[in-house]
Amino acid sequence: MTARKVVNERRKYNTWVANETLEDYSLRYAPKSFRKWSEFLVANTALGGISFLALEAIGGSLVISYGFANSFWAILAVGLIILLAGIPITYYAAKYNIDMDLLTRGAGFGYIGSTITSLIYASFTFIFFALEAAIMAQALELYFQLPLWLGYIVCSVVIIPLVFYGVTLINQLQLWTQPIWLFLMVSPYIFVLVKEPQAWENWLHFAGRSQTGTSPFFDPLLFGAAATVSFSLIAQLGEQVDYLRFLPEKREDNRWQWWTAAMAAGPGWIILGVAKQLGGAFLATLAVTHGVSLIHAKEPTQMYLAGFQEMFASPGVVLSVTVLFVVVSQVKINVTNAYAGSLAWSNFFSRLTHSHPGRVVWLVFNVAISLALMEMGVFDTLEAVLGLYSNVAIAWVGALVADLIINKPLKLSPSYIEFKRAYLYDINPVGFGATAIASLVSILAFVGVFGDYPKAFAPFLALGMAFILSPIIAWITQGKYYIARENTLRHHHHPDSLITCSICEQDYEPADTAFCPVYDGPICSLCCSLDAHCHDTCKTPDQQPQWLRRLAVSLFPAKVSPQNGVRLIRCVGFFSLIAGILGAILGLMYYFAVLESTSILASLSVEVGEMFLFLYVLLLLPTGMGAWWLVLSEESRELAEEELDEQNLQLQTEIRDRRNAEAALQSLTHELEMRVEQRTAQLSDALSTLQQAQTKLVQTEKMSSLGQLVAGVAHEINNPVNFIHGNIDHARHYVKDLLELIDTYQQEYPQENPVIDELMEDIELDFVQEDLPKLLQSMRVGTDRIRQIVLSLRVFSRVDESEVKAVDIHEGIESTLMILSNRLKANSDRPEIQVIRDYGKLPEIECYAGQMNQVFMNILSNAIDAFEEYNHNCTYQEIAANPNQIYLRTQAIANHWIRIEIGDNGQGIPARVQEQLFDAFFTTKGVGKGTGLGLSISYEIVVDKHQGRLWCESQEGKGTYFIIEIPVHPIIGQEEVMGKEMVKQG
Repeated sequence: MTARKVVNERRKYNTWVANETLEDYSLRYAPKSFRKWSEFLVANTALGGISFLALEAIGGSLVISYGFANSFWAILAVGLIILLAGIPITYYAAKYNIDMDLLTRGAGFGYIGSTITSLIYASFTFIFFALEAAIMAQALELYFQLPLWLGYIVCSVVIIPLVFYGVTLINQLQLWTQPIWLFLMVSPYIFVLVKEPQAWENWLHFAGRSQTGTSPFFDPLLFGAAATVSFSLIAQLGEQVDYLRFLPEKREDNRWQWWTAAMAAGPGWIILGVAKQLGGAFLATLAVTHGVSLIHAKEPTQMYLAGFQEMFASPGVVLSVTVLFVVVSQVKINVTNAYAGSLAWSNFFSRLTHSHPGRVVWLVFNVAISLALMEMGVFDTLEAVLGLYSNVAIAWVGALVADLIINKPLKLSPSYIEFKRAYLYDINPVGFGATAIASLVSILAFVGVFGDYPKAFAPFLALGMAFILSPIIAWITQGKYYIARENTLRHHHHPDSLITCSICEQDYEPADTAFCPVYDGPICSLCCSLDAHCHDTCKTPDQQPQWLRRLAVSLFPAKVSPQNGVRLIRCVGFFSLIAGILGAILGLMYYFAVLESTSILASLSVEVGEMFLFLYVLLLLPTGMGAWWLVLSEESRELAEEELDEQNLQLQTEIRDRRNAEAALQSLTHELEMRVEQRTAQLSDALSTLQQAQTKLVQTEKMSSLGQLVAGVAHEINNPVNFIHGNIDHARHYVKDLLELIDTYQQEYPQENPVIDELMEDIELDFVQEDLPKLLQSMRVGTDRIRQIVLSLRVFSRVDESEVKAVDIHEGIESTLMILSNRLKANSDRPEIQVIRDYGKLPEIECYAGQMNQVFMNILSNAIDAFEEYNHNCTYQEIAANPNQIYLRTQAIANHWIRIEIGDNGQGIPARVQEQLFDAFFTTKGVGKGTGLGLSISYEIVVDKHQGRLWCESQEGKGTYFIIEIPVHPIIGQEEVMGKEMVKQG
């Protein structure tokens, strides 16, 4: 495969193509997500397509031309062949959810080879559209006196909006009109047989224009001619398949419904088709007996006028019902013809032009061709047109059926249907070759080259040859032209998964997707079909220029350059193709307009033939000029593409180099970013370590200084206080003794002495005797208070005890409250801060008592600070109405742990602040009012030193609680923490 890469240009579809409600997945298979209709609804829609009155017209034309015996057996024989051919076609199309074109691609024709069959199928749709619309126009002419040329336009244009929304609207149309159509179609036969039983005998003995057409006689030549016309209906299988591809997936729970719908609406349509042809033949004989001429008796309008006359007495009602039935029937079939034709033309032109403007465009195109045929009088040449067409159609279907029922079971072709361009050869000689050979031979036979019998049995010859040639060619080629390369996606993706197309960037099922080496990614079947730049390099290298150059060198002398030789070869090829098509068109015109005409004399037909030949020769000159122009245009396009490819390759190389440079730059940038991140992480770790060291240093220094200060003050106060406290008892005894002595003296010496009396009055002896004991008692109370304060300071500092010791935690809390008592008591700004105690029964706790007291001090001080900050904006009365309260609660919890809760009824802490409470140096206080270390140090004391837990619970406006949990024995707590970590890791 070439290394050339194509720029991946995003394909943006127009509104019509992007809307699958309009497109119905034309050019590709119907995905599961779109197949939402029931089996009944799909089958009903497909069967609605057999309402076309061309069946009755064909039956009436056959019985008039060839008589009952020949037409009857021809219709039955052809019906049986179509029924058998439809079974494998319907099964494979419904199983793989593909239309007739995609089925043909994968069943022996190749990607471009099936283009010819698309043209065959498209021809069927516009021919029968023209026939059906002509029948409806005849009814409108009969009822409204509308000229035929105008009726053709009306009957064509009215179909377009009905088919605009595809199968979605057609489903509903067929469902609504089905009961009316069935009733009006069947009822005339019942009334005719009841009221006019001799009509049956008239049909059985009807000879028509044939001299041997009565029932006792059978003419093989007439039988073959009648079968030739009836064989044209075989292409109707394609229209049935266009709807059956929307059947839901066959499952175990719906297999009976699936098979019933597929067979009834697929090959089963011909059963009703045969009945309608025979019914048309019957009504045509009835119309003849009612006085209608043989020329007009084959018109369905005249047939059903004769039939409805037996149902209704009023001629006006008969005419109205007939026109209603004709219009309903023709609308039902022509929406199917127009829909199928739009799909066929889409497939045909998408491969030739690599463009898909939308199915709706080709809908209008198909209707326009049909209108042109109507205006040319196609209904008048019904038998000739259908007879010629049937030879090609039967050859196509014969080759297709042979591949499905012979080649696949014999493993001469793949067991599955591969329809995507990326995996198919352009031309597969199996189906394409068989169809081409069989069609050519049968057409030559049909025009009388091989005699009367081959002419009469030309479609049987086409069917037999195609059916035999397909497996023969497949055996000769060993089936190597079916698959150009292996489809890897069908083995590596679940059928229900979705794959994103690298071109249009939409999601598709694996069955609708291929891998494109040119774009190096998955590609949907539509984008693959429309790509004009890859030149199928995913399958085979382009060898055309090489073999053309070698052929030019071998054919032309050395004086002619190889380049000019290639041009001449291409010119001859284009000229031969265009001349062949032009000759076929003129030949068909001569055949239908002159040879098949009964109004042109034989001598005149020769002269007309010479005129056609002269015209053909004249047209060959501009044809040659046009062929040379096409060669030069194609060569210019190829040169432009080569230049663009070279520039594209250079651009891609430059882009690749720039991408490599960009990748290297990104790699360098990433490396630098990683280094910066590593250095930043190292600096962050160093800063964190420094902050921790600073915090510990501050804590150690603070605790050491505070402990020494408290211990020194307590020691210095303790000695004089003890001295005073101890001597007060002696002084009290001494004073008591002295007072007793004075009292005794007064009793024993009651004589008054002026000097003593004056002194007693000056010193107020009575008051001294009464107040001195009280004075001594108050001094004792004061010294007791001082001693308690000294004891609290000693308990708080714990400097005279070992670091870890079993202590009463309540004693530490109370000592802290004693120190803070001055801040708790009432003052002129607020009432007393109430301390509400709820102490539980706790064992002695092994802890760093002094450090735990520091934790209590920090938390209680913060609570008092918070009260003071909040009270600053409140009056005394407001505070008294809602007094400040501090809650102290202790309790023993499981596993030798205790819990200490210190709370307040303040305003709470915002959530954003709670996240940073225990961060070092974080504070909400003003400058100079806090260091931000109190809670951080407290957290380290509780968590790191005591293996405990410390957290805050607070809601704004509802107060704050600090909860401390520590183990009774630090070793036990440490083991429990380690055990929990092991459980988490496990």
